[in-house]
Amino acid sequence: MHKKIVLLPGDGIGSEVIHSAKDVLNAIAKEFNHSFEFETHLIGGAAVDTVGTPLPDTTVKACQEADAILLGAVGGPKWDQFPSDLRPEKGLLGIRKALDLFANLRPIKGFPTLLHASPLKEEVVTGSDLLIVRELTGGLYFGTPSERRDNNQSVVDTLSYTRKEIERIIEKAFQSAQLRRGHLTSVDKANVLESSKLWREIVEETKANYPDVKVEHLLVDAAAMKLITNPTSFDVLVTENMFGDILSDEASVLTGSLGMLPSASIREDGVGLYEPVHGSAPDIAGQGIANPLAMVLSSALMLRHSFGLNKEANRIEEAVEHVLERGYHTRDLHILNGMVVGTSEMTKLVVEFIHSLSESEITP
Repeated sequence: MHKKIVLLPGDGIGSEVIHSAKDVLNAIAKEFNHSFEFETHLIGGAAVDTVGTPLPDTTVKACQEADAILLGAVGGPKWDQFPSDLRPEKGLLGIRKALDLFANLRPIKGFPTLLHASPLKEEVVTGSDLLIVRELTGGLYFGTPSERRDNNQSVVDTLSYTRKEIERIIEKAFQSAQLRRGHLTSVDKANVLESSKLWREIVEETKANYPDVKVEHLLVDAAAMKLITNPTSFDVLVTENMFGDILSDEASVLTGSLGMLPSASIREDGVGLYEPVHGSAPDIAGQGIANPLAMVLSSALMLRHSFGLNKEANRIEEAVEHVLERGYHTRDLHILNGMVVGTSEMTKLVVEFIHSLSESEITP
């Protein structure tokens, strides 16, 4: 398989973790006889500094022609005082819009060696492995009118969805459930909101096409509570934009390791932008100590959801888990009696495992 991948290092530690993902993908290509073509472009603050805009036209064009995009991170205090149109985050929002990336995927997996850092009791969070599928381009954040009225005496925001917008995110969620354990939880507020009533109706219509997927409905408040009390009961959750924003941030702290979380934003044909949840961490940029694993796991998401390479994605995820089980970790993590390594050392450990599952000793 030959695929073209655009790399957007961005700002801060972005270039360091992107380099790690590229090394890991090259290892996968060698082991599984694939060919990945990489092309690097500017975005965010680095683009502002170089060409005066957070999202150059050349970057948009390259991403439109790519099979998938890997993004490191954008932003930092250096650009906090810039006008809104020159803020690095505008680059990220712009590329999502330009590519019509409507589905946000946020996997939350608890790695056993890191669960002691969870705010929940270990026995509650052990075994957590869920995926939140969030609608990304509609709903309350984008509805119109959205304005203040009557001299600031009243305000209005509009929660608006079309049937097509709901159908396509629900379809993506069912497909994701088929790739996992076949259990889909649809989250809404159908006891109050008309949009949620239509959402629930469409889920019921769609499930007839996926007899291998078990479906349940939960109100968003009940879902928020269950994420804390019984996170292992979830496989795939699907919900609208604002509910997904809140629930994915809630779920991100369950495993006690924010630096381990990947994410994806995907359009209807499977092309997607993959990025770690963590920020640009400018305070540690260039020191060789950044944790590359969220970026590496984002590349695994890319293989699975954009390229359909499940075996290859599994190999990366197994490699990450194996390295952590052996006690290696970057300094942002804490493994009892573990060994602290830098960005390049951690990357090398993952690559070595990819090349040799049977190797008895893996060293930096």
